[in-house]
Order: sequence, then structure tokens, then C-alpha cells
Amino acid sequence: MNGRERIRTALSLDQPDAVPTYVHAMNVPSILQIGRLFTDGLPEGKALHELSQVELLKVADTLMLIHEELDIDGITAVPLEHEHDLGGDRFRNEWGVVKERSPHGLPVPVGHPIGSPQDLASWQRPSPDPQRSALVARLMAMRFRDTKGLFFMVRGVFTNSWYLRGMHHLLVDFIRRPDFVDAITRQVTDYCLELIDLAADVGAHVAIIDDDMADKNNPMFSPRHYRSLIKPRHVELVDHAHARGLQIALHSDGNLWPLLEDLVDAGFDGLNPLEPQAGMDLAGVKAAWGDRICLIGNIDCGELLCHGTTAQVEEAVAQAIEDAAPGGGYILCDSNSIHPGVDPDNFITMMRAARRFGAYAQEQRS
Repeated sequence: MNGRERIRTALSLDQPDAVPTYVHAMNVPSILQIGRLFTDGLPEGKALHELSQVELLKVADTLMLIHEELDIDGITAVPLEHEHDLGGDRFRNEWGVVKERSPHGLPVPVGHPIGSPQDLASWQRPSPDPQRSALVARLMAMRFRDTKGLFFMVRGVFTNSWYLRGMHHLLVDFIRRPDFVDAITRQVTDYCLELIDLAADVGAHVAIIDDDMADKNNPMFSPRHYRSLIKPRHVELVDHAHARGLQIALHSDGNLWPLLEDLVDAGFDGLNPLEPQAGMDLAGVKAAWGDRICLIGNIDCGELLCHGTTAQVEEAVAQAIEDAAPGGGYILCDSNSIHPGVDPDNFITMMRAARRFGAYAQEQRS
């Protein structure tokens, strides 16, 4: 099997020839840090917004090279957004959301354009730019030609809604003005549906909905509010992705146990990243829901991949495979992202250990 076949098989809850491997996200400093182990001529000390077009293409090429060198089965294409520079570290995107870049260049929302229902009525929802939004996906599709599972990242319903409204205000609206929330999520969902169409058009295999809904202790809202305000929109995305021939996974950090039954019921094919520090015990999730949803992740990127020994990383990979791989329906991945704190040697060890421990016996597959 090739990477695409392994990913799609696992997401179908079947057993491939080996446990598939995947990286959900890797930002520019991490790509450069790891990429220097495999290639030369990379830009020094630059974040995404500081790259020229030539440098951007070199970074994208390096990300793909890392996946080739380490035989990683799944790769994520991130849509690029338009940015209007506001000076300093701030910019405004096409949604009207003002973002400020962290020291690593990661954009954090700090200004929210929807202050009232009147603002929403006059706000013009953008549509994805087919060229810019799909640039990275097209490069990956041409490079790998269906040999790797191509995930297309779609910023999710809850996430984009709080970007527009502000987290505190949106959560208060969940209780006081659910109709206002419904109007906001309608606009966001329509955008997500367009992105799913774009993903299908460029040859992606999986839409991954990036929709963080929990911290390490609890979801940010009650299961009742998820069922009434977010779940119907998630079901729309799931149904549309399936109609376009895509599989679909949800990415949400944090403790999702109170929402798991509803997330499974919404129809997602996969769930990522199963954060161990948030109580997402891999064996427990496998026992409870592993026959209904593919599990993606769980290798600790907060402490283990940053500060652990290679032996500890190998042990964690072997344990994850033992806990979640039997019968299929498991994709090995980190527990959030490959960020600048991750030790490149530990990242490489994780991927190579997955190949070492992840082969299914032939008689199990027949």
C-alpha cells in the first residue's frame, strides 16, 4: 500500500498493511529546523509573512521533502489568506479579523469585526480565492500524485465564529442570543462548504476541520450547546465532504470526552489529536469509540517530543500502536503540531519507530 491507501483505509476503519503516519501541522520555523537535516539553502530565521515568493516555494518544497525522506503517509495543505498590513506585527485578513503575530510569526486574533447583529448584516462574507487558497494543495497534489494522503485544512465553524465575534462575546451569545450565533455560523459554514469544494477540485483526499473546542479540562461550552448550535453545522460539512468523495476528520485539542458521543454521531471519519495531557487516554477512546471513528494522534508534543529521550519516544510510539492499532482505524500523529520546541531528532525517531512497530501481520489483513 502507498500512503494514500493507508490513510483512506484507516479512516474507513479497516486495517491497512501498516499503521499510517501523519503530521497535522508544522509551522515555518519547524520546517526550517527539521528541513536543514535533509537539504541546504533554506532561509534563515524567517516566519511565514517574511518569506519572498521564492522562499515560500522553497519552504513548501522542504515540507514535502521531509514527508518523502521520512515516508510519512499523510500531509496537510493549509490555505493561504490575504493579509492587509496594519503596521507593526498586525494585519487584517479578508474576513476583517485583525491578527497579531507572535514571536514565531503565528497570527493570533485580536480584533473582531462583528460587534452586533447590525455589523453582521452589513458584513460581506469572503469566498476562498481558488488560486491562493489552493496553492499549497496544488503543489502537493502534483508532487505526490495520489501516493500520499492529502489533507486540506478547513478552519472550523466554532473557530471562525469566535474569530469574527470574539471568544467571550460568542460564548455569552450561546446563552443569551442563540439566534445571533446561528446567523454567524451560517455564514462561516457556507465558507467552509466552498473550501471543501475547492479541496475536492484540487484532488485532496481528506478535509480536516480545524475547530478547537476545548481546553485541557473541559469543552468551552456544554454538550447541549454543541448539539443545538455547532453539531448541525458539523453534520453539513460531513455530509458535503462525503458527497464530494472526501473523507473528513475533526481536529480539536483539549478534553473532548463530554462531546465524544456527539462528535462520533456527527459522522466524522477521524478525530485528531487526542491530547494526552487533556485526559484523552488513547486506549480508553479506542475501547469506547474505536469501532465508530478513526483515532489520529496522541504522541505527546508538549513534553515528550521536546524533552524526552529517543528511547522514551520509541516506547510511546510502541504503546500507542498497541493501544489503538488492533483491527485498524488508527493513524499515528503527534498530539497537536510539530512546533519549534520539538526536538528534530525526536520527531524523526517518532516517524521511524512507527514504521518499525506499525506493520500488521499478513494473516491479520487477509
